[in-house]
Amino acid sequence: MSTTASGKNGTWRNWGGIVSARPARQVTPASVEELAAAVRKAAEDGLKVKAVGTGHSFTSIAATDGVLIRPQLLTGIRNIDRDAMTVTVEAGTPLKRLNVALAREGLSLTNMGDIMEQTVSGATSTGTHGTGRESASIAAQIKGLELVTADGSVLTCSEKENPDVFAAARIGLGALGVVTAITFAVEPLFLLTAREEPMPLDRVLSEFDQLWAENEHFEFYWFPHTGSTNTKRNNRSAGPEQPVGQLAGWFEDEFLSNGVFQVAQWVGRAAPATVPAIAQVSSKALSARTYTDIPYKVFTSPRRVRFVEMEYAVPRAALVETVRELKAMVDRSGLRVSFPVEVRTAPADDITLSTASGRDSAYIAVHMFRGTPYQAYFTAAERIFTAHEGRPHWGKVHTRDAEYFAGVYPRFGEFTALRDRLDPERLFQNDYVRRVLGA
Repeated sequence: MSTTASGKNGTWRNWGGIVSARPARQVTPASVEELAAAVRKAAEDGLKVKAVGTGHSFTSIAATDGVLIRPQLLTGIRNIDRDAMTVTVEAGTPLKRLNVALAREGLSLTNMGDIMEQTVSGATSTGTHGTGRESASIAAQIKGLELVTADGSVLTCSEKENPDVFAAARIGLGALGVVTAITFAVEPLFLLTAREEPMPLDRVLSEFDQLWAENEHFEFYWFPHTGSTNTKRNNRSAGPEQPVGQLAGWFEDEFLSNGVFQVAQWVGRAAPATVPAIAQVSSKALSARTYTDIPYKVFTSPRRVRFVEMEYAVPRAALVETVRELKAMVDRSGLRVSFPVEVRTAPADDITLSTASGRDSAYIAVHMFRGTPYQAYFTAAERIFTAHEGRPHWGKVHTRDAEYFAGVYPRFGEFTALRDRLDPERLFQNDYVRRVLGA
């Protein structure tokens, strides 16, 4: 087993640059057996254990001063079952590699988030999601899980096998064990037509229910300090494929969305007073476009501008009111917000600590450019979200604790009771897990 570190002197850092940790040791197991042995050894040595993917969480959910398990050797597809229409994949596989490999086999996930850098286990364990009227988070597409529990044994679960574990471990926050393999439902590869179109915020909010009902996947980005949004609707298509042209794609996805946007963020950080003017220009830079392609090329896009993010799920019925309150707060606050606010939806699911557990949900994500002070904005936004019984994304900035979660998750006690059973000694605990689940 080799040990690796990202950063100097064995220090691990997350993608957003706001969390670092110095684990006692880092382990890169090449098999489930090696991983189980590492877990047993950590317990013998009195060290806590955390697994980390690509570090895309903005919270310290994966940080530890004990044993840090890095899964980059646990990658690849184990099995494709065309009768059951499932794929079983090693936990450290990046979503990007899974999407490309599935497409080559003529298969696809039903829905996905808007980036695909993360590992499958990191993305699902924190509840990563896209937007969808009927199709939910990545974790909601899981049909089976394999995990190494605190005693070093390998546990498998599905709807039929250990269903109580299955209900919780699909979004397990790393608190129930180390996920080693995931079985996803897949379907034959299909085409999506994306329609991106600027629209006034007032119109989006007044027509939101209709826009949601008429599209399989609807989302919008609102530019603070403006009344403008960019909307995106993705719907299944009979074809033909009409991908974004290379030049147009480079101009809109790289030059405008990453290049010019990066420069605008630098200017805004250096001179906050310019932010509203820049926002007016940014909101008008993107023009309408329509294209048709395979799912991962439509759902996901590169995100090269580093940022810090908070995202809350509110009941879908409360979305319009929540966004209006957020806009009123920004307008009167004197804050300078240079990043758009992203709004998506998900149907209710049956996962214990899913942000959409038991309720149709809308997601509101606020971002700030990395290196700019974000606390005042996030604190004010969080006050609005929590007034609507919002549930924060497990991998994004928030200040909530176990007492709060016990109030907004009806099945919270079910999760903590399972944790008591699977990890009585709290081998998989760290400061973040202690805060959100209780000691």
